[in-house]
Amino acid sequence: MKKIYLGVCLVSIIAIMTPACKKNFVAINTDPNAISSPTVPYLFSKAELDAFNANYYASQISNVAGFIQHFANYKLASGFGDKYLTNNEGGAALNVYYQNTVSEISDVIRASSDPADVNKLAEARIWRVYVMHRMTDQFGDLPYSQAAQGYVNNTFFPVYDAQSDIYSDMLNELDAAAQAFDAGKATFGTADLLYGGNISNWKKFAYSLMLRLGMRLTKVDPANAQKWVQKAIAGGVILNDADIAVMKYQSGSININRNPIAVELIGNDYSATAYGLNLIEGDKYSNTYINYLKNNNDPRLSVLAVVWNYQDPNNPVPDTTAANQKGMPNGLTSQPVNFESYSEPNPATILQYTAPLMVLTNAETNLLLAEATLRGWTTEGTAATYYSAGVTAAMHQWALYGSAGAISAVKIDAYLAAHPLAPGTFDQQMEQIHTQFWASLIYDEYESFSNWRRTGYPVLTPVNYQGNNSNGTIPRRMMYPLSEASINTANYNAAVSRQGPDLLTTHVWWDK
Repeated sequence: MKKIYLGVCLVSIIAIMTPACKKNFVAINTDPNAISSPTVPYLFSKAELDAFNANYYASQISNVAGFIQHFANYKLASGFGDKYLTNNEGGAALNVYYQNTVSEISDVIRASSDPADVNKLAEARIWRVYVMHRMTDQFGDLPYSQAAQGYVNNTFFPVYDAQSDIYSDMLNELDAAAQAFDAGKATFGTADLLYGGNISNWKKFAYSLMLRLGMRLTKVDPANAQKWVQKAIAGGVILNDADIAVMKYQSGSININRNPIAVELIGNDYSATAYGLNLIEGDKYSNTYINYLKNNNDPRLSVLAVVWNYQDPNNPVPDTTAANQKGMPNGLTSQPVNFESYSEPNPATILQYTAPLMVLTNAETNLLLAEATLRGWTTEGTAATYYSAGVTAAMHQWALYGSAGAISAVKIDAYLAAHPLAPGTFDQQMEQIHTQFWASLIYDEYESFSNWRRTGYPVLTPVNYQGNNSNGTIPRRMMYPLSEASINTANYNAAVSRQGPDLLTTHVWWDK
């Protein structure tokens, strides 16, 4: 009887409470501080910033900058690229890209379906191409068409698209987005950290990116390369200093507002108290790079590099004197004598938290146009004129770093007088153009590595360190994160079967 009584009482209490629970269920279970829909302008700003906050040191300086001999390192730990000891360390950047900027920009695209948001959608589509092309160029086949759809439609194991298909879609996206802009519609305005919503600049950025991607096809599909390069030229690319794509940063205490290159270089090696000697990771500029600048009396040398003067041991000072700069050989296995005497990044330019970050500049576009002219794909100028404009722009851009980066017109003119585009064969002129490309795009290591693979210039001597992971050849790609083989196994295996082994030596689709 006692059990029956308790049961009746319990049923009665539940009956009394049920209407109240139904009445207030949504309110009680809703977090008043949560945001139920994305704040799209904020997401777009975040997607722009996060495109460069993806393990820069591990993926670019420690790996690909060592591959192409911008940097050198004396340590033996796996992950240091100048000895080709790296395995999957650089793959960590891929996870960061998907978790952050790919997810964010995909949300922006999904939230910009209103016809009034046509300009916002166009900007987002262009930015997604920028992000994805950097990823596919380093790894090859990747999740693309099904990327960032896990919480949208439960696609937790996305297929890997073939790089040829990714490129086809990216070029079509740039074409469609550039033509979709409407001067009468709203943009992201100040939430757009790259151009402040300037439609004209976004169009030039889209066509400049199209020029870059079109050129990437020169070895694998020359006819298609010509088509897209000519379309880019007709659309109008970045040619002037005022139009370059550059991210600007602040100092402060929050890293996302600081230049990510400076943040990672200072955090991993070049702290304010390292003084060229007490470096955590042991990176210096490669002698290949420093010797090129030094032997050609390149005025960028003093802007980019310092050695530490220990004349007063208690007060070492950075020395920018060109004659004193010295690159470290690639392939060393122990710290060299007088380690502090080797050149490293200039703290007055590169290592400033407020330094700008060059995203896509007229140095690159003019040098690519010089190549397009050599190929007969444009007659709007001469290869020599574009070459001179590219070199001039590559030197002008350092003035954005302040007085320590400014290179006078007199020095630029003297350099060009001594190093014009010399007459010669197609290959000879290609070597001169793309060696300048390599010299100019220091710190955009992804793009430098991609362009080196495409053109083969400059000609670099590989480091055949015993026990390396590439048979003594300069690597051709980065390796997928280890997690992909164990979690997204079927799609990973399909990609490897199609593209080739998940090794440093496997060539991506356009790298023939």
